[in-house]
Amino acid sequence: MRRNRFLCLFIFTSLFACSNQKNSTEEKSSQVMVVTANPLATEAGLEILRAGGSAVDAAVAIEAVLSLVEPQSSGLAGGGFMVHFDASENAISVFDGRETAPSAATKDMFLDANNQPMGFLNAKNSGLSTGVPGMVAMLSLAHQDQGLLQWPVLFDRATQLATDGFHISPRLHGMVQRFGKYIPDTPEKGPTDAHEYFFDDQGQPHPAGYLLKNPAYAKTLKIISADPTAFYTGSIAQQIAEMVQRTPRAGRLTAQDIAAYQALKHPALCQTYKTMQVCGAPPSSSWVAVGMILGILENSHGFSDKGATDPNNWALFAQAQQLAYADRDQYVADTRQVDVPLQGLLHPDYLAQRASLITKDKVLSSIGAGDPWKYNPTTTAQVNGKDATQDVHGTTHFVIVDAQGDVVSMTATVESIFGTTRMVGGMFLNNQLTDFSFRHTDANGLPIANAVASNKKPRSSMSPSIVLDNKGQFLMATGSPGGNNIIAYTAKTLIGVFDWGLSPQQAVDLPNLVARGKKVRLEKGAAPQSLVKALQDVGLDVDASRGENSGLSVILRKPDGSLEGAADKRREGVIGTL
Repeated sequence: MRRNRFLCLFIFTSLFACSNQKNSTEEKSSQVMVVTANPLATEAGLEILRAGGSAVDAAVAIEAVLSLVEPQSSGLAGGGFMVHFDASENAISVFDGRETAPSAATKDMFLDANNQPMGFLNAKNSGLSTGVPGMVAMLSLAHQDQGLLQWPVLFDRATQLATDGFHISPRLHGMVQRFGKYIPDTPEKGPTDAHEYFFDDQGQPHPAGYLLKNPAYAKTLKIISADPTAFYTGSIAQQIAEMVQRTPRAGRLTAQDIAAYQALKHPALCQTYKTMQVCGAPPSSSWVAVGMILGILENSHGFSDKGATDPNNWALFAQAQQLAYADRDQYVADTRQVDVPLQGLLHPDYLAQRASLITKDKVLSSIGAGDPWKYNPTTTAQVNGKDATQDVHGTTHFVIVDAQGDVVSMTATVESIFGTTRMVGGMFLNNQLTDFSFRHTDANGLPIANAVASNKKPRSSMSPSIVLDNKGQFLMATGSPGGNNIIAYTAKTLIGVFDWGLSPQQAVDLPNLVARGKKVRLEKGAAPQSLVKALQDVGLDVDASRGENSGLSVILRKPDGSLEGAADKRREGVIGTL
């Protein structure tokens, strides 16, 4: 339990504080702030902070609520990464709750009888795709390390909402409308719990504003709040294993796999950028690609002073992404089972070498992975094949600054929308194992780094980030949902603030540009046609895409110490202050 020297003072002063929520607008005066993708979650976090809780305490309460009100994105039967800044120590730590494959997982688990990858939806809506949930263990570990309030009270708001009901938000309703056809409505298609939860007796989705109750989730929360280890060793674990092993496409997860899970605490992975330190989670997170984008840009010919109005600046950003994504795809995987040249990927000389491939006169002629092993202190005989991991969107992100100045930047997920669509204890089970490459070798027979293996963590694009200034003090926290696009969304916001001189909200509002491979996707509607044409004119293969649906959350510390927040208008983001 962390030191609580500020606790009494804060409880006294908070009695006279009033909360304030602003939907998708900047807030510039508070010393305490929460930004989440849902108003109920933001209020749950504020409630904990108002009671004298820490940023980690608030994160537990927020995720417990999000698991209920935003189940399409994350949940307690999923996983995530939490990046934490301890103001008393000026230190950043990472809590790792990434799911793991069952011990019986094999490299050909997602191949069909013809040795071809199975269709994504068949893999997703199955027992095969569920990894051991890491969220509860991660939150418990972080709370043991940084909590101020007692663990059970952190679940009170979520339990009340599950018992009394919450009003279905427009976004949740829209997700059910769009993706409800993939939720099994007969036993032949799969378990029907989710259909019975979201649809009425006539087979129509409950409308926005409908009061939805989830007594099964309330019961689950009471078990977890009494003892978080019960999630992994008691009836919940047994029910998860039984649900995973149900047909069609039964999975291999067992209660023993669940009982063996352990969350981890890591040192943060950091990259120097200008006078700052930008930090995130090590693999199996792909945050290293965010650091690479920044490092490549710093070693490149540089942005013009026209900022976001200059198409050449966007072209430079796109090419830095292409190089970083190529290396990420080739090398990043679970470091417990795969050699990853982390130090080489972030080595200044390697980043300078990658940046030298970008010129002002023409776009990259070829986009392939480099050789960071030359710059790594260790070497390996391992030769990786070309990655075949699919690009799928999902996830949620939130940021918190508490009264002590401690910070949480956390990304959480059940992977795809509504995970596997299978439910246990009022929770959606994750389909996180579809984050593996379905193929285990490439066309040349070389092993793919992110292939399925026993007890392995699938590579994640989750990139929660915290920025420190040149004195080691907190400067900004950010991150986003969005599958593989998370890397681009997060980097865009960092660049918007620190290179293009924008406010956090202006940076979040910028068009999303994702350049993974030759194709450059630019957010349709947000980006003017003139920018699309200008990027095409310089030789980039630009596709105006409707799918760039980020969910960025940002908190920036201003020079006077006040906080400025931003919430993504593309979702239901809300800023809360005390």
